[in-house]
This record gives sequence, C-alpha cells and structure tokens, in this order.
Amino acid sequence: MPKAYWVSVYRSISDPDKLSAYNQLAAPAVKAAGGRTFVRGGRVEAYDAGIAERTILVEFDSFEQAVAARESEAYREALTALSDGVERDFRIVEGID
Repeated sequence: MPKAYWVSVYRSISDPDKLSAYNQLAAPAVKAAGGRTFVRGGRVEAYDAGIAERTILVEFDSFEQAVAARESEAYREALTALSDGVERDFRIVEGID
C-alpha cells in the first residue's frame, strides 16, 4: 500500500502568534494520528515558479490515514488556532507503491 503525504507550503505568515499556537496543537495531533514529520521549515531553494517559503512534509502509512488525520478533532482544533494567521497551500498526496 502506498504511503501518503501532507505537503504544505506557506505563501505568507501574517500572524506568527497564531502559527505558534497552531504548531503547539498540530504537532501532537499529527503524531497521535500516525504522522511522521520529515520537513518543517529549514532551507528552501525554489525553482520553476516555486515559493521559497516555509515547507512542511508529513508522511502517513496510507492515504486514508492522512485524510483521517486532517479531519480529526485534534487537528481541527489546531486549524481553529491558526485561523487566518497564514496563507498556505495544503494538499494530501498519495505516494508511489
């Protein structure tokens, strides 16, 4: 079964305090749902109209697990804390088996 990934690229961060509150709630929610964070910020070199901004990559054992984590109550609480504090591109993608 192919793994799945949350890929999140932050276009802008308008409220660092909201992002911090989100991080405090999201990290344990993701871990409890079986997610493993491989990339969180760090250096970025963007090509082909890419965005050289904060990038997050989280791995899950399956696409269904990744979707369930996104829809979990714990992660929804994190999203409430984040609110309008950032503009980001968030997607769930299935890996190659």
